[in-house]
Amino acid sequence: MKLRYLFFILPLAFASCNNNGNKSDAYGNFEATEVIVSAQANGKLLTFNVDEGKLLKQGDLIGIIDTVDLSLKRQQLMSQKESMLSRLSNIHSQVEVFNQQKKNLSVDNDRIAKMFKDGAATKKQVDDIKGSMDVIDKQISSTETQSLTVEKDMKGIEKQIEQINESIHKSYIINDVNGTVLVKYTEPGEITAFGKSLYKIANLQDMILKVYVSGDQLAKVKIGIKCEVLVDKNTKENTKYEGIVEWVSDNAEFTPKIIQTKEERVNLVYAVKVKVKNDGTLKIGMPGEVNFK
Repeated sequence: MKLRYLFFILPLAFASCNNNGNKSDAYGNFEATEVIVSAQANGKLLTFNVDEGKLLKQGDLIGIIDTVDLSLKRQQLMSQKESMLSRLSNIHSQVEVFNQQKKNLSVDNDRIAKMFKDGAATKKQVDDIKGSMDVIDKQISSTETQSLTVEKDMKGIEKQIEQINESIHKSYIINDVNGTVLVKYTEPGEITAFGKSLYKIANLQDMILKVYVSGDQLAKVKIGIKCEVLVDKNTKENTKYEGIVEWVSDNAEFTPKIIQTKEERVNLVYAVKVKVKNDGTLKIGMPGEVNFK
């Protein structure tokens, strides 16, 4: 009886060993591309419609930073620009007057030159009219120089207005990526500054399982291939997902301490990123396994 009992238990033990040896090809943890959104302006945060766990879309207006000081500065610059435009208009009018005077003198010059030729005008009259024309030319040149100076100053004012408009635009906090808010760093009413972190967001709809494979496994791991991803459902069962390899490291690295590999004696491994569609159950840091087909 003892011999039969021993013979019966040996196959069970052998089968149990086979089940334990049926390991996945690679192990790792889920991660997501996290983006920390920072303020691009200084001032009081008037509104901030962000909560942890909230799903935000690209282009959503989620907050406004106080723009009163910027608006007042812009009004001041606009007034300066209007004053320069008025001054520029007066300068152009002066140039037109001088040009008309020059035109009249040119007619007088032709008349006196003809009279001088006929002996009806003196040399002094000829010199006087030419002198007057020279004065007009200098006045026109001087006035046109003033015009160029004002135009240059006005372009500087316009650049300042453009900068303020850009600063006002940046005071409107626009979400740039689709994703879920992971961490909220500030609250409405607080004073923020350029570069201060406002919130952290990540796209959790597509998760990345980062695993490590040994060199002898690398031949069957190629970018774009589909693979089986396993996540613990309970202590005995796994949930299966379909994954796609989207990145394979070019360089080997030492095995991370937290990672099991198919052959634990291998010291050098290659990092692999597998993209998995999230059904809402996958979380950042959750462990997972991969079987390459």
